[in-house]
Parts: sequence; structure tokens; C-alpha cells
Amino acid sequence: MFPTERPRRLRRTPALRRLVGETSLEPRHLVLPMFVADGLDEPREISSMPGVVQHTLDSLRRAAAEAVDAGVGGLMLFGVPRDEDKDPSGASGIAPDGILNRGLRALSSELGDTTVLMADTCLDEFTDHGHCGVLDSNGAVDNDATLARYAEMALAQADAGAHLLGPSGMMDGQVGVIRAALDAAGHTDVGQLAYSAKYASAFYGPFREAVGSSLQGDRRTYQQNPANRRESLHEVDLDLAEGADMVMVKPAMSYLDVLREVADRSTVPVAAYQISGEYAMITAAAANGWIDRDAAVLESLTSIRRAGADIVLTYWATEAAGWLRR
Repeated sequence: MFPTERPRRLRRTPALRRLVGETSLEPRHLVLPMFVADGLDEPREISSMPGVVQHTLDSLRRAAAEAVDAGVGGLMLFGVPRDEDKDPSGASGIAPDGILNRGLRALSSELGDTTVLMADTCLDEFTDHGHCGVLDSNGAVDNDATLARYAEMALAQADAGAHLLGPSGMMDGQVGVIRAALDAAGHTDVGQLAYSAKYASAFYGPFREAVGSSLQGDRRTYQQNPANRRESLHEVDLDLAEGADMVMVKPAMSYLDVLREVADRSTVPVAAYQISGEYAMITAAAANGWIDRDAAVLESLTSIRRAGADIVLTYWATEAAGWLRR
């Protein structure tokens, strides 16, 4: 009358559980998104993301060095310009002396090839309307005019020392246009982490504060409908055909089903972004004593890895890497 199969035998001790664990989470799997802001004398905390800050160039260098020492796999840099430097075309995102490119040069000079330096290749932080591209006469994002700006932005970021570019604007053809521009300029070794499946998510809210967004309206005409799944696979196929070196699903936690399918389909490494709203939810619940923060962080990151991500972008990268190394 007793069971002959007892799966619990392999859960009895920590050593047994470690021996048969199917999914690993290591510091090298983690990428730290970072924000560098113009005009700051000291780091400025992001109120909706407790523990995350907009950096000065000096604090950016220190935090990046700490992350690399902890063993994280890479850094993804976002620039936050002053409001007076924003314009309809996002020119300060392309200018060599714009805050993002200055930040990239600072990290490249400081860290060299000891980490993978990534750049957000998108105009939304730099436009006065907050959209990811330039607008046409009707106020809609002009896909093809935006591609020309992305090509310029990509060259500026490659010149500043980025190893990987992150085209995140969801413009049709962006990966191919950037690849052609990079190759024509001799930047054949600079790769692309394509934001292939990026959804118009409600969970981006805190990120708007993080980058000082000037967004008017929404991005539903170019980011994906959260109801769609097959569309993501089509987007991934297009980006792979255009030369993407890696592909990404964003957000991560609410789209683990999409992540699994993308991982099964992709011939290149797959990343997933644990975004600001996901960070804020766990942080807020832990602050209220409703969950064990550290355990929830590790469980969430492990779930993203289990769903198929080779790389996880997370604001907990440095902290989690320290836990994992210990």
C-alpha cells in the first residue's frame, strides 16, 4: 500500500537538491541596467524603485566597478539628459558629448573588456515628446525616418566603446539598418542585443521616472500587444534574418510563456529583462513584510532562467551576484 516511487528522496538534503538541480543561476547570467544623468552633483534615488539611482559619472564608475567585481556578466547603460537638451529628434542621444555617450566612454575607459558594455539604442529618453522615434506631420512615429536616426546613434555608441547595442524602439527593420551602418563604418565586431519581443506593458511605469520620460500618449502603435504570442516569434525571425547577435523578451515575468517559445526557436543567445515594475512589486511587498525579499528575488530570477533565458537583465544584478558567490 506504500508508494514505490518517492521523488522526495532526491530532496532530502541540500547536497542532493544541488546535485539534481535542473536550472542554474550564476553571476555571469546577470546584466545590470544603469542610469547616468546629466547635471547631477550626487546620485539621485528613483522613488518608485527604492535602491536604484540616477548616477553621476563618478558614481556610475564606482557602481559599475562594484558590479564587475561581483561577477555580473554585463552592464546596460541608459542616459538621462537635462530637459533643456531634449528636442523632437533626440539629437543629444546621438551627440558625442551627450550624457549617454559620455557615460559609455567613461565605463569603456575604466573597465575595458573586463565586462560587456551595452547601450540602449533608442531615442525615447532624448526626445521632448518621449517617443522612441521622430514624429511625422500627423504626430505618429515615422518608422523609416527613425531608422536613419538609429543608424547615427549606433555609430556614436560604437565609437564610445559599446560592445553590444540594444535597439529597443521596435521599429521595423532596425536591426538590419544598424548592422549595415556598423559594417560600413568598420564596426564589424560590435554586436546587437535586439529587443525582439517588447510589449506595451503597464509594468514600465517606474522606468518612466528613472529616465525622466517626457512621453505624451502611449507606444501601442509600435510595441507589441500583450495579448499576442505568435507575433513575437515573427519578430524574432525577422531580427535573426537581419543579423541580431542576441534577442530579448521584455518584460520577463509576465511573459515567461513567450520567453520559452523564443528560447526554443532562437539560434542565438536569448535575454529577458526583469523590468522596473517587476522590481517595484517585489520591493514593495517585501517592505510591507508580506514576502521574504531575498528569496523572492532569487526565485524570480531562477524562473526567468528556467523559462529559457541565457541572460537576465535585472536591477538586482550586483546584489544577487554577491549572494550567489557566497
